[in-house]
Amino acid sequence: MACACLVVYCVTEEQDLVKELVALSITEQIKKIRELPRSFEEKKHISVKSAKQTLELWHSTMKEIGGKFGSSVLNYFVLLKWLLMFNIFSFLINFGFITIPLLIYDHSPNTPANMTFRGLELLTGAGYFNYTIMYYGSYSNETVDGLVNYDMKLAYFFTISVYMVFCGIVLIFSMASSFKKNYAMADPSSNSAWQLLHSWDFSITNENAVNHHLKSNILRCVISVIFVILLLLQESLAEKAHIEQKTLPEKLQQYGIYLGSWLLSTGLAVACGVSIFYLCKYEDKTLLVPFVVSLMNMVVPLLFSLFNKFEHYSSQSKQIYALLFRNVLLRISILGVLCYHWMNVVPLKFTCWEPMVGQALYRLVIVDFIFLMLGSFFGEFLSNVIGTKIQPRLGVPEFDVARNILEIIYAQTLAWIGIYFSPLLPVIQILKFFILFFIKKVSLTQNCQPPRRSGRAAQMKTIIIFLLFFPFFMGALSIVAYTSWSLTPSEGCGPFRGLNRTFGVIEGWIDDVDKNFPGSKWAVWIYDNVIKSELFFFLITLIILVIIYIFWQLAEGRKELIILLREQIVNVDVKPDLKKKRKAGYEIYYPLLLEHSKRIENGILHLSLFKKNIGRV
Repeated sequence: MACACLVVYCVTEEQDLVKELVALSITEQIKKIRELPRSFEEKKHISVKSAKQTLELWHSTMKEIGGKFGSSVLNYFVLLKWLLMFNIFSFLINFGFITIPLLIYDHSPNTPANMTFRGLELLTGAGYFNYTIMYYGSYSNETVDGLVNYDMKLAYFFTISVYMVFCGIVLIFSMASSFKKNYAMADPSSNSAWQLLHSWDFSITNENAVNHHLKSNILRCVISVIFVILLLLQESLAEKAHIEQKTLPEKLQQYGIYLGSWLLSTGLAVACGVSIFYLCKYEDKTLLVPFVVSLMNMVVPLLFSLFNKFEHYSSQSKQIYALLFRNVLLRISILGVLCYHWMNVVPLKFTCWEPMVGQALYRLVIVDFIFLMLGSFFGEFLSNVIGTKIQPRLGVPEFDVARNILEIIYAQTLAWIGIYFSPLLPVIQILKFFILFFIKKVSLTQNCQPPRRSGRAAQMKTIIIFLLFFPFFMGALSIVAYTSWSLTPSEGCGPFRGLNRTFGVIEGWIDDVDKNFPGSKWAVWIYDNVIKSELFFFLITLIILVIIYIFWQLAEGRKELIILLREQIVNVDVKPDLKKKRKAGYEIYYPLLLEHSKRIENGILHLSLFKKNIGRV
């Protein structure tokens, strides 16, 4: 534990130094770094870190939010910034490899003479926008002649594919890294000591936030590390007693409440999907569908929260996971129905169907943004007014991290699905996230208080990345892949007109390579006999599973080796003088430990006692 405290001290000292350097000019930074009594490698590390933070977007704002509200709230803004970077990258490659070549090839807009911009297009995405580079239908299928022959079909296909693969790789590596750090590398034998560090939020610096954190944190009941371990054991036993002390009728009643709540929440999610299905049949070209979808996404989660209050889960983590799963189920059911409508109904109703899907996604993105702003007003501003002016017993509201995170994950899923049908949709998403960041920041600082109960922000980050990857990103990737592999592109518009399926552009490209480059027979053979073979993908999947199993066995073997080495260390006979010191320490501190453990159990150890002695810990 002493080593852990030393690590925290060193990290804090380095963070303070980097923060001081960021506030200086470049010349002063160089001078300050040269004067540091550290090695060249340490100076280099500090210099790179300070330069990175100087150039980092919204660094000071993030620091302020983390300092006042803690890491759990900061996770929302970090995710928002992360998704903003995704959309900036998407816009750059789409605009650079698809839009700019089209504008060079055909810079005159193909709009009818009687079509003018009226302003309503900003909400509906139809009208004038339908003839612009916003949607799939305006992109050419020609080859642009210049210094090189630029095939617009291949450019469109590979640009979208590279972006989706890039997002998938980043999410997989981020999820694996976070899982390794916060779950796989967790040490069960020293879990109690590290729970002390993980339970305290080192991001907070604001005095009010610290007071809130102290009231809800396990440090409230301790003067030293030993007392935290006692409290953790007490909480674990209390959770176990919550289950074991109930009689059989009480347990049956509780299970009945669980069953009823899950049936109601699942039924609500299914009912929302069915209602959207029938609504799309009669009205899919106006703002009614996105309005109803956004209204459901805002109102139904409130009902889920109401169900959660009646269930009385034994731990907060179970309560949060249940709420998350229900909200994910709601959004997946709605998105599933919408995607089914777009993939199966719209292609039969319109000759140029891809822009129609792009318009529907545009309207969803815009209306969702409006409801996000309304949610900040009704969910946070009005709650603050009610809690401070009308019903003071309610108090200042907290920032609902789980609900807000699911909202921006849903918003990003719409952008991922729409990347094929509207290559410039990331522009709207960039503006949306940029504005939303400052709206949420103002709403947070003006209307919300720091959370009373601190969660484990590091493990929460892992769950967030996992939800972003599965089911949302994988669902969006499946829709884009299904469109490319199975659906027939429109005959009269878009870069893939005239093809039986979008993936046919690769087959045509391989045929051209075979004709024009005789030395590339090996590449054509690989494509025909390997890439197009189902056996190839089966073998790749099998190899990946074998590799995963091998690494899992290696990790398990290392854990067993560590346990064995620890047992050997425990069995080693210690020196006699060390034994005497341990015995003396036991005789001195055991009565104190026993006394304070009783005081903890009776709830007598108050926060004031901790504040008085916190300087000694």
